[in-house]
Amino acid sequence: MKYIADFHIHSKYSRATSKDMNLEHMDKWAKIKGINILTTGDFTHPGWFEELKEELIEVMPGIYHLKKYKNDLKVTNFVLTTEVSCIYKKEDKVRRIHLLIFAPNLEVVEKINRKLGEKFNLKADGRPILGIDTEELTKILFDISKEIFIVPAHVWTPWYSLFGSKSGFDSIEQCFGEMTKYIFALETGLSSDPPMNWRLSALDRFTLISNSDAHSPSNLGREANVLELEELSYKNIIETIKTRKNFKYTIEFFPEEGKYHFDGHRLCGISLSPELAKKNKNICPKCGLPLTIGVLHRVDDLADRPLGFKPKNAVDFKSLIPLPEIIGQIYGVGKKTKKVESEYKRMIKKAGNEFNILLNLNKEDLLKITIPEIVQAIFNMREGKVIKKPGYDGVYGKIKIKVDEWEVKQNRLF
Repeated sequence: MKYIADFHIHSKYSRATSKDMNLEHMDKWAKIKGINILTTGDFTHPGWFEELKEELIEVMPGIYHLKKYKNDLKVTNFVLTTEVSCIYKKEDKVRRIHLLIFAPNLEVVEKINRKLGEKFNLKADGRPILGIDTEELTKILFDISKEIFIVPAHVWTPWYSLFGSKSGFDSIEQCFGEMTKYIFALETGLSSDPPMNWRLSALDRFTLISNSDAHSPSNLGREANVLELEELSYKNIIETIKTRKNFKYTIEFFPEEGKYHFDGHRLCGISLSPELAKKNKNICPKCGLPLTIGVLHRVDDLADRPLGFKPKNAVDFKSLIPLPEIIGQIYGVGKKTKKVESEYKRMIKKAGNEFNILLNLNKEDLLKITIPEIVQAIFNMREGKVIKKPGYDGVYGKIKIKVDEWEVKQNRLF
């Protein structure tokens, strides 16, 4: 059976996160989106951990359901992960590395929390700050359980990631040392996609996964993973990620829409391609301060292959635009307007969920649930017919779907 999985989100206990990021709303929106496997996120936070123990029941090894919905045939399958922020000094430089930690059950989570709670404040944030080297943290976690799975998070983000231009490393070995052999996967993040990562031969042995890093329910699944599992369990999920066997594809943002794709300086409104940034010696042409070096530039610096190379056994991917953005473009209004919300709800009611609309339905079926212009836009998106304005220095990029002239003349688009 195919499962769409999102392994990186945040609860209401994380900073800058919606108060609706509780289990009930997560379950509701997972069904709307079409997500079959969803992480709880933030399991290191004491308050959230108590809610997890109270509201979840283990139904298969490492797989949890909400107790109140245990008889619901469409119940969401929850797994246990958290994100931590490791801030420490190594090789005379301050490092800020975010890690995604998978745990096999609540009993192991309790051991993790007890151990980390001895030295670090886990109450301050759902994504706690740990003053510890990632290599040392990995050793501590594996001493607790060999079933724990560690994935460097959004590995190219400038400020808080393994390869980040501001505080990262140039290789995975520099970061994890002798524990590198226990790292099997990397999270690409919103500002990069698989083809960008394929440019580095050093990453060939790592499975590339994609997740939403959602801070609100409506952003669940904006990136995700499609796995085919004969039997649903934590062990089978991890094994599928490690081996890539039956790992069908990842669901991706167009990376230009990510907040750190291009180089730039937000305060000055300056956005530059890596080529232009290098010509300007990575200095903002307006204020003279250093630019924030984006993901595309950083990949280019470390790459040893041209764009277009695909390694053997690489997992495929599909780039999507969230349905509210598509509807908003067609009607010429914001994605959070009542007009978009009304059409979105109507389409979901008829089609079942958002991923079914974006990935599966043919034109004939789509025409039964919405207007021709939206159908055309969905198919143009599937074919990659988009216009891209890259994000930079914390500013999201913009992706517009190319539309045919006859549609524009109908005056129904803008």
